[in-house]
Amino acid sequence: MAQALVPLKDLVQAKTRLAGLLRPSERRALAQAMLEDVLQVLVGHPRIQRVTLLSDDPAAPLLARQWGLDHWPQSEQGGSGLNEELSRASERLLPAPDGGSEPLLVLHADLPLLSAADITAVLDNQGEGGGLVIGCDHRGTGTNLLAFGRPAMPRFCFGPDSCAQHLAAAAEAGTPARVVHRTGIALDVDEARDLAALLALSPALRGQHTQALLNATPLGRRMSLALASLTPLPPMTRKSRGGVDGRMA
Repeated sequence: MAQALVPLKDLVQAKTRLAGLLRPSERRALAQAMLEDVLQVLVGHPRIQRVTLLSDDPAAPLLARQWGLDHWPQSEQGGSGLNEELSRASERLLPAPDGGSEPLLVLHADLPLLSAADITAVLDNQGEGGGLVIGCDHRGTGTNLLAFGRPAMPRFCFGPDSCAQHLAAAAEAGTPARVVHRTGIALDVDEARDLAALLALSPALRGQHTQALLNATPLGRRMSLALASLTPLPPMTRKSRGGVDGRMA
């Protein structure tokens, strides 16, 4: 059985790159809807036994109780920045080196297309040969998910060009690493073009909470009009939801 760790920024400060399009309350509502879609997939997955929310947001304890999660404040991890906080939290969650090989998934909270099939594909890939599985973003440069057991715990490199950095760090450590491409993992929502891509996709692909926000409120209609003229994202976001590619490095 696997575990999942979901870091969450302060929802009040969420999605600042969408500030020109959405009001602060709307950005918060969107961030929370996407988070709840991610949590719904994780807590409902038969191979995930524990989910931990890593966040200092004031709403995090309530969300954790609502979804039956563990909540760890980021500020109590003793790290200086997200990467160090994730490292310390992962060390706490994973068993001792001789205590088993149960995998841990670390994934972002803004994946509105995430599905149970995506989680199954990641776990299957990680289980095939151990090592590190990297779920990259639709640009092919960022990292939206990492999966690993204790022997393959990575050096966390979230930030610019993190996919290449995670691969390089794994190679330096002698850890086999595989990049997995799936639409449900790839489409994170940070910029207006990401929102445009989300709105262009079939409503059936969106998570329940995100879809309700976009479909049943004036916010969704206003976003559709504002984003209509934007250039679509690259073809990777249009791949079949079930597609999986991988390479070992």
